[in-house]
Amino acid sequence: MVVTVNQRPQRASRPKRETAAPDTAGPDVPGLAARKAAAKLLAAVVDARTSLDGLADHVHGHPQFLALDMRDRALVRAILVTALRYRRSIDALISARLERPLPANATALAHLLHVAAAQILFLDIPDSAAVDVAVTHAKADPRTARFSGLVNGVLRALSRRKEAALPVVLARTQDAPDWFCERLVSAYGEAVAGRVLDAHRLEAPVDFSVKSDPEGWAQRLGGIVLPTGSVRVERLGANVPDLPGYQEGAWWVQDAAASLPARLLGDVAGLHVADLCAAPGGKTAQLALAGARVTALDSSKNRLARLQENLDRLGLRAEAIHADIFKFEPAALFDAVLLDSPCSSTGTVRRHPDVPWTKSAADIETLANLQRRMLQHAVTLVKPGGRIVFSNCSLDPLEGEVLHEAFLAATTDVIDDPVQPGEIVAADAFLTPRGTLRTTPADMDMGRPEISGLDGFFAARMRRAN
Repeated sequence: MVVTVNQRPQRASRPKRETAAPDTAGPDVPGLAARKAAAKLLAAVVDARTSLDGLADHVHGHPQFLALDMRDRALVRAILVTALRYRRSIDALISARLERPLPANATALAHLLHVAAAQILFLDIPDSAAVDVAVTHAKADPRTARFSGLVNGVLRALSRRKEAALPVVLARTQDAPDWFCERLVSAYGEAVAGRVLDAHRLEAPVDFSVKSDPEGWAQRLGGIVLPTGSVRVERLGANVPDLPGYQEGAWWVQDAAASLPARLLGDVAGLHVADLCAAPGGKTAQLALAGARVTALDSSKNRLARLQENLDRLGLRAEAIHADIFKFEPAALFDAVLLDSPCSSTGTVRRHPDVPWTKSAADIETLANLQRRMLQHAVTLVKPGGRIVFSNCSLDPLEGEVLHEAFLAATTDVIDDPVQPGEIVAADAFLTPRGTLRTTPADMDMGRPEISGLDGFFAARMRRAN
């Protein structure tokens, strides 16, 4: 079925920018408030490039999100994560059911359709309910009221044809912006880039760093032990604080890839180590558990408070300092420094599917310049001969391999300290010929896509020259 768009903007020689309509409550329909919130937040992500985590924060989130009960908040997040993971595929399926494209200024209508289509195609919600609420939503919004018939026709056509149409579209569609796909292909080739994009469609499993006895905790948590030593659980059966071992501080949540950079420092027992940009504290915990005397630095008071809460629960100690890295001048130089720098976070798309839609190639260049400056300052904080590990959760070589090589070439008082095969067994599978670390969501095949992969990370080890 093809639905005609027969309502066109009148007297519009060029599309006008759509203005926000009042958030009228409309009919008292179960689920309507959640769907309206989902459409509003999707617009904020896609149109205003706003972080989904910020919008869906349970304390400081968007007002429409905070007005919902916890069950509806969970539904909104599920809808948004799905709509973003499959954004291009959803768009293709909707477009195929239109005789002509939607008006250029009908962004509210497009977001409404994407929210409903995500439910019909991927979520365990009755199609009829998704359609009916979407039509009610359209009628309740002055921007979309005249399109309510189109909404009904498109979504019902989508529902009838989804079993046949969805696999075809998924097979031929890359669910990411062009800029992102192009950079992946340039960095890793089409085959690996394709596997990364496939992994981004799946919900990431949950990894735990455990203080001891990974086999025992894998059994208790219902998971497996990874080659890296982390415990992996495909799906949690409860909220994290309700899981066994949480209250007694036996483990912390940390992706397997994120657990590797701190290990590149080697034996840190008795050393004074700075963890720069330390929050939320997973790497700080690793270093403290390994016997280091850790100074954890972060520029955010809120994030630093979270780090301290995590350390307290784990029974670990570190000196937490709220400071700007560029203004931080310690009383004495450190034996080693770990800089896990702010980055584009393109390695975490499985967990944060908004990232490709809120970042750009220009953002990556800006962030790479910031990382270079941070690394230059980090070197001044470590003793001569001391190790520096630089890492981030970006897939882009501009923030990783390219930055590392350029930094070594331009910095006379730093020498490369490549990781050798066999030195850190957990990292062997991810070592590059240069002795750096590179992981992607296409790595670590555990037999099923749902329990395979890990975040994209880059890490390099250097020494300050004597």
